[in-house]
Amino acid sequence: MQTVVKKWFRDKEFGYLDNGSGPDIMVRKADLVKCQFLKVGVTVTFVCHIHEKGLIAKKVSISYENKPGSHNNGGRSTKPHRFGVMT
Repeated sequence: MQTVVKKWFRDKEFGYLDNGSGPDIMVRKADLVKCQFLKVGVTVTFVCHIHEKGLIAKKVSISYENKPGSHNNGGRSTKPHRFGVMT
């Protein structure tokens, strides 16, 4: 599955993923793949499991693929840079 990070509590090492109109999906730091924390708004891919307390995300990794119409460039400016000019 794929969605965006809705909340992340770095001090508590867990957060929630957006689930549209359904209940948020919980994610723990222990279930992150190749990262230590998540930022709100980042798109992630994961496997969803049903737990007695709700939905839990496992094998969560940051999605680097660009979807048509999205402008995900890692937070960098899309303004063209001219040689020798600092912006």
